[in-house]
Amino acid sequence: MTDRLLISQEDGIAILTLNQPELRNPITDAEMIGDICAAMEWLNNDQSIRCAILTGAGKAFSSGGNLKHMRDKEGIFAGDAIAVRNAYRAGIQRVAKAVWSVEVPMIAAVNGPAYGAGCDLTLFCDIRIASETATFAENFVNVGIISGDGGAWILPRQVGLSRAAEMAFTADPVDARTALEWGLVSRVTPPDELMDAAMELARRIARNPPRQLRLTKRLMREGTVSTLGQVLELSAAYQGAAHQTSDHAEAVAALLERRDARFKGD
Repeated sequence: MTDRLLISQEDGIAILTLNQPELRNPITDAEMIGDICAAMEWLNNDQSIRCAILTGAGKAFSSGGNLKHMRDKEGIFAGDAIAVRNAYRAGIQRVAKAVWSVEVPMIAAVNGPAYGAGCDLTLFCDIRIASETATFAENFVNVGIISGDGGAWILPRQVGLSRAAEMAFTADPVDARTALEWGLVSRVTPPDELMDAAMELARRIARNPPRQLRLTKRLMREGTVSTLGQVLELSAAYQGAAHQTSDHAEAVAALLERRDARFKGD
């Protein structure tokens, strides 16, 4: 990984920070795409991680695409229609798949503007909390393109078809308070309290058994694309496995003994 994406850990919580504040944290450059995808793979493989927070350095969460690269036809924007298609498939679409498929609960701590692919990046996370300075814009048509990173799939699932259409067709930004009203975010904080709020939420999540957290998230993901019958069948299989874990036994014992549980992830 590079210094474009900073990673730290605290008590089973990973903090990932998009770190190109001078460019407003674009995520379409090949290096950043590689770093984000590698980070998601690491989160999946490191069983000590129980929750992750994704945020941006500086005043913006992410501007999405690199406008200078668009203008100069560089990076994933270079070449003819076939070349751009292939670059999107091998580039920013990998980010959408990687973030959507990450196993641990993911909180987007949106510290400022989240535009285009940056907006969609927050949507692929499980929970969004926003600074009062945050804004969200599905502004692809404003720069003469369409959402090439899965926004047309995820946005209606997060805010409903009517509001998704309003955001996508107007390209107008949505402020933090409107985002809260629409259910796009679950909380709005003063700017200097954002990361404290994200960490407090992450700790509340991370106190639970890690395997069961991952299985719960996987079931919720399956629920977006599967029938009730399919989810019930998968739930039965996961439940059978969960009942065999020592963390299940510890959870039941702790409740009966009126004490805090001590989970080990097995």
